Amino acid sequence: MKLLKELTKVRTAQARVAAHRAELATPAAALLARGHRYPLATVGAAAGAGFVLGKLNVHPLRVPGLGTLLSGGFAEIVAHGTRLLAELGAAGGDPQA
Repeated sequence: MKLLKELTKVRTAQARVAAHRAELATPAAALLARGHRYPLATVGAAAGAGFVLGKLNVHPLRVPGLGTLLSGGFAEIVAHGTRLLAELGAAGGDPQA
């Protein structure tokens, strides 16, 4: 009976993942479209972030606990950030202003 219980947990988790993927599909697609419309802003933001992290000498393996954060909770933060940026883009915000 334990096998059936575990199988139920797996199916529940799979359903949750599918629901979250569907929820994030539209904002992620909007963010990708915005990146294609404004490639210099996208590259500039990535380069700026890399430059700042490099100057601060921040490396994920040097900060205690950051590896765990990147593998776990950070994914949720990125998902919410993606949704926020996509909504700002849909609202007519100009990223180059």
